[in-house]
Amino acid sequence: MNILLHQNFKIACVRRAPWRVLGARAASGGGGGGGGGGAAAERKTTQLRRLLTSPELSFLMEAHNGLSARIVDEAGFEGVWASGLSISAQLGVRDCNEASWTQVLEVAEFMADASRAPVLLDADTGYGNFNNARRLVRKLEERGVAGCCIEDKCFPKTNSLLDGRPQPLADIEEFSLKIQACKEAQRDADFCVVARVEALIAGWGLAEALRRAEAYRAAGADALLVHSKRRDAAEIEAFMAEWRGQGPVVIVPTKYPSTPTQRFREMGVSAVIWANHNLRACVTAMQNTSQRIMREQSIAGVESEVASVQEVFRLQRDDELKAAEDRFLPKK
Repeated sequence: MNILLHQNFKIACVRRAPWRVLGARAASGGGGGGGGGGAAAERKTTQLRRLLTSPELSFLMEAHNGLSARIVDEAGFEGVWASGLSISAQLGVRDCNEASWTQVLEVAEFMADASRAPVLLDADTGYGNFNNARRLVRKLEERGVAGCCIEDKCFPKTNSLLDGRPQPLADIEEFSLKIQACKEAQRDADFCVVARVEALIAGWGLAEALRRAEAYRAAGADALLVHSKRRDAAEIEAFMAEWRGQGPVVIVPTKYPSTPTQRFREMGVSAVIWANHNLRACVTAMQNTSQRIMREQSIAGVESEVASVQEVFRLQRDDELKAAEDRFLPKK
């Protein structure tokens, strides 16, 4: 798709519903707010909306707890993807709603507190029907999370990348009404609800993916996440060619990592989520470190290969606590 056409659409979509691009709205009222710094600070919800609707390709990086969210923020990413797979894995459970929505919410709150960049939560199916999903939106706003991504599967969900598993999809009308309920429930006009289209994952084909995408756009979704597990980007290319810039599209290229990022720009993709690499990096590092210490019965060999304790303290912002103690604790 022509890049200029895509850019012009993104500018034009500011002016027309249902893609309610409200990034310039005054930072007043509502929950899910900004990262501190007084009235002039831009809310995190507004940051996320701008990220999703920018004419430039944007990037979100996966994190799964407060520490990893701060690391992603320090690396310079514009947004943090609170991955359902990664959060469930770091809790030691499977990615099929074994972790309750309140447990996920607590992790997301720590992530939002730790990062100056906005957090977009992978909220699976919304953890139930429209009523569960709209309650989730209210709670995410209260905890400072900037948006959520809800997929059109049935509860409990099945991870999209599991091979040979059935991937039952929700009824289009039911899911569209769930999106509508979420949008009507939010207090902050800039809170983003992303509708995740799983038709390609389920093997239902391009026509069904487009039909669902249009229904969710009409229901008020702020962006679409179109997912594919092909080893190339052919399905995404076909979708983008037919979609013709009707609204922001987010992709997750976990299964087609060799596709050049420039190709995503040429297609007109709005944002790319690098969805699980921090978790996977942690797994490899912890396995190697644990096995080596067990084998050598000593930490001497790994000491130079792991972060220092002082770096951990820095990431925990111990310097801020020390400065606060100097101000607020009585002098002896």
